[in-house]
Amino acid sequence: MSENVARRGFLVGGLGGAALLAAGCTSNEPAAAPSSQAAAPAPAASGNDQPGTKVTIGFSAPAADHGWIAAIAKNAEAAAKQYTDVDFKPVEPTNDINQQISAVESLIAQKVNALVILPNDGQQLNQVALQATQAGIPVINLDRVFPDKLAYRTWIGGDNYGMGVAAGHFIGKQLKDKGVSNPVIVEIQGIATLPLTQDRSKGFADALKTYGFSVTAKQDAKFTVETGNQVATSLLQAHKKIDAMWNHDDDQGVGVLAAIKEASRDEFIMVGGAGSLNAMKEIQSGTSVLKATVTYSPTMASSAIKLARLIAQGKGMSDLVENQVPQSITLASETITKDNVDKYLALGFES
Repeated sequence: MSENVARRGFLVGGLGGAALLAAGCTSNEPAAAPSSQAAAPAPAASGNDQPGTKVTIGFSAPAADHGWIAAIAKNAEAAAKQYTDVDFKPVEPTNDINQQISAVESLIAQKVNALVILPNDGQQLNQVALQATQAGIPVINLDRVFPDKLAYRTWIGGDNYGMGVAAGHFIGKQLKDKGVSNPVIVEIQGIATLPLTQDRSKGFADALKTYGFSVTAKQDAKFTVETGNQVATSLLQAHKKIDAMWNHDDDQGVGVLAAIKEASRDEFIMVGGAGSLNAMKEIQSGTSVLKATVTYSPTMASSAIKLARLIAQGKGMSDLVENQVPQSITLASETITKDNVDKYLALGFES
């Protein structure tokens, strides 16, 4: 995403998968095997997908004017339809802060059993999320985080810093393997003022530093195809030779790639961000400068619905020993290349 973007780790299937990814994001070390001196914990209960108590889940997100956001809404609805015990109540998507606040208030008034909210702005919707929790409605905060931890029961989202790290390592290794020194590396951000963008850029810079590289130039493209095209055109004109490019967002990447093709430039490698189907097909072709994309998957919305259902029914995640759903789940950012793209095509979203 994207702007929420979040783009991106994948969380698919049952919540056992969520547990594994959540665990994988908390440490760089492999889990230790149970000591032979102590008894292993008893297996957690299973069967969470079996019908249980009927619950109503409210859902609010921004307007689908971006491929990643559109996929968020579709994934949430699809996940809810998997369960006969879920009554899914989405409100009209909107990019207007006041309208989203009013929509969430209407769900609170309906006394839904749980709320899944992807706020347009976490800071500005923090108060209405607090109202929900104070009314006894658990809030599952999707992607853009509310600043007050009392405003949500569980947060689930992507790893923006991790996206930058993944992109930086891919580019750093590729250039090192080619013996490139003092490379020209350009970065096309989303919206430069957003904390998520700043996290992505920091992760990218930190990873490049481990190879002795740094970003030559960067510019933000506002997460739009048109601006992506304009920014890429400007950077291509300013740098007659480029070694690598990282574009934060595959949606704006449609415009970036168009500018590259228009300029007939192919001397560099490019990495995208989010994991769109368009980007995956470019990578799969093997004929594009786009060699990889780092994920910030909208499948997080599917998992948010599943988490909301479990929380509303008073259940935990079946692959965890604990009785309650975790307070925070960060998805890993994975690197999609020509070697593994076939595994991810089904999870791509249309830009």
